[in-house]
This record gives sequence, C-alpha cells and structure tokens, in this order.
Amino acid sequence: MSIHTISSWEELLETARKNTPARRVKRPGQSPSTAPVPSSLHKLPPNTEPPVLLYRDTNSWCPFCERVWFALEEKEIPFATEFIDLSNKPKWYTDLVPTTLVPAAKIEGKLIYESKDILLALEARFPTPALLPENPEENAAARQLVEEAETNGFRDIAYKFLREAPSDADELAKLQTAFETKLDELEQTLAKYPGPFFVSTFSLVDIMYSPHLDRLAANLPVYRGYHLKGNPRFPRINAWFAALNQRPAYHRVKSDNITNNLLLRRRWGVEPIGNPLPLDAADSEKIEYRAEAAERLSDNREVAIADIIKNSGVQALAADGDFTTVKEAVDFHLRQLADYLIHSNGQNLPGGRTGGKNSNIDPVFAAVGAITLAYLRNRICAPRDMSAGAATAFRAAIDKLLTSVY
Repeated sequence: MSIHTISSWEELLETARKNTPARRVKRPGQSPSTAPVPSSLHKLPPNTEPPVLLYRDTNSWCPFCERVWFALEEKEIPFATEFIDLSNKPKWYTDLVPTTLVPAAKIEGKLIYESKDILLALEARFPTPALLPENPEENAAARQLVEEAETNGFRDIAYKFLREAPSDADELAKLQTAFETKLDELEQTLAKYPGPFFVSTFSLVDIMYSPHLDRLAANLPVYRGYHLKGNPRFPRINAWFAALNQRPAYHRVKSDNITNNLLLRRRWGVEPIGNPLPLDAADSEKIEYRAEAAERLSDNREVAIADIIKNSGVQALAADGDFTTVKEAVDFHLRQLADYLIHSNGQNLPGGRTGGKNSNIDPVFAAVGAITLAYLRNRICAPRDMSAGAATAFRAAIDKLLTSVY
C-alpha cells in the first residue's frame, strides 16, 4: 500500500483546481451555500448584467427549473440566478409571479413563468444556436410535440405508477400497463425522424422530456422493480438516453441516481423495494470528476464541517462536552477524502492517522470518521453541491474509504 502524508487543505484546493474547470461562487449564510457559474458568463463585457434572470428552487430538485437551465446552457446564454426557498417563499416573489411557482425568468426585464413558455421565449429572443428545427414543417411538428409534452398525460401516469402503492396487485399491474402504453407512444414518436432525438436534431422537445425520464429511470428500479434503461421493449428511448449523455450541458444540469432516489423517499414517503442502483464506474474514476469533488469539498469545508458536527450525531462522541477532538477527527477524515480523490489511482489509499485496517486506530477517532463519511455520502445533492459526475466520484471514494479503512 502506498503511504504518503495527507496534503493540507490549501494544497488540496490548489491541486484540485488545476484538474477541473468547474467553478462555483460562494454564498455565505445563504441556501445553497454555493452556486455554479454559468458556462457562458465569461462572454459578458465587464460590469454588464446578464440578459436573463432565472428564479429557481434552492435545492436544484425542480425538474421544470432544470428544463430552463438546460436550455440556457445549450444556447450559451449568460444568466443570473435567484434562488427561492419553496418551503418559505418570500412575499416579493409571490407578489411578482401569479402562479407563485418556480421557475420564472426575466428575459431582458420581461417576466415569463411556466417552463414551456420560458423555453419558447428564450428561443424567440436568442434564436442561435437553434433549439427548434429550421425547416418550417419540422419546426411546426416540434412545437406541437412541446405542447403535447405537457398535455399528453405521460407525466401524470408515470408518477402515478411510481408513487402510488395500491394494495391490490391487479391495480398496480393496470398502472404499469398504462405507463408502458405511454412509453410505447414515445417509442413511436422517436421513430418519426432519423437520429436518436424526437426530431431530426436535439431540440426543446428533448429538453421537455429529459428531467422526467431521467428521474423515472433512476426511481423505477428501486421503488417499483421496473427498469427503463436497458429494457429491450424500448430501444429508441434507450438510444435517446445514450445521445443525451453525449451533451455537455446535460451533465451540468442533471442529477445523479442517488439524489433522485433519496428525494423520492424523503418527499413522497415511497419505500424502496429494490437495491440501490450501482454507481457509474466510469464517472467514479474520471480525473475531472474526482478533482471537481475534491475542489468542492476543499473550498466548502467549513460549511461541511459545521453541518456534520451539528447534524450527523458525532456530538455524542465528544468527551465531557469537549468538541475539539471531534472537530479534529471530522476535519482529518474530510481532508483524507479530498486527498484520496486527487491522488488515488483507484486502488491505493492515503496514509495518515487511519492508514489501513491493520493500523492502531483510536476507536473514537475512527468512529467519528465513519459517521462523518456515511453522513456525507447521502447528504450531498447533485447538482446543488456538485455535478452528477462529481457526486458519483465522491460517493464511490467514500465507499472505498469506508470499506478499506474502517
């Protein structure tokens, strides 16, 4: 086993930033505590306000907000974000937006709400690069598909199958049949044009469906034992997923499977019946994702440490109410995690105070480390805290440390 001294936080942050272009701005005392920098913000002249202001949820859970974010990134439109706490919406927002819902956007000062209307407004004001086909006939077909994405009942039937738990097996089977009928309709729609997308090029139609199909692909195996990805009945939907996965903007805005599944259980009370989906091995070993995860942890360590000490249960391990040793242990294990993300080749573990299973480990120190890592594994939220790829690398590194060290 390779043993080396764990780097300082400052060294970890410097190294991580050299290996990832991902950057976030700090928002001290606010929720979220950081926010991603739009990929096109650098296009703005100095001291110029972005043309778009997006109002969205603080946790980056809202699929309708994700649609708008996806389009902004695809079209490379500089934008600013105002985060709205959905559990305690400010009066100025409910006075501003008639629906009181997110997303909403000001496009060069003009308020638009409802995700579909925002997408169409962005396309009208910023036509290049286009997210609707140039050919008039195909353009009309795409616009019709955008409308149908909201009215064809797919989303309602899909989430009814996912969230409802009828005691009658026949009723559940009927819900599954209704859902599969809608999936068959999507298969037929995807067959109308060459290529993997709903029309001949990537478009607003794909953006309309992306957040919901992504969530269903993550949720259904765990909560209904039903697989959408890899299902031979839906080859075109699977080809669509594969094509979507090639788009950089998609990776900036999507969530990861674990975040999606934790959200469903917390928000809707649905109980899992299957095993968690395996982490994506390719993402977990990509240097840029590992570096992004290490950068996020290193740059946001003070917030992370405060959250862990307050909410993870490590306080119970403090001797005589002295949290000094506990805080030291939390800090050490987070630094060890960041170091492992940066320096490990996927096999070697960092050395230090808990350098391996056979080391002489202070049991309290090790227990604090185990609690810290286990808590953080399911605490992070993608893309609120980091990209989905970085979250996958982050969770995989925690799993490795937990199984190999403790």
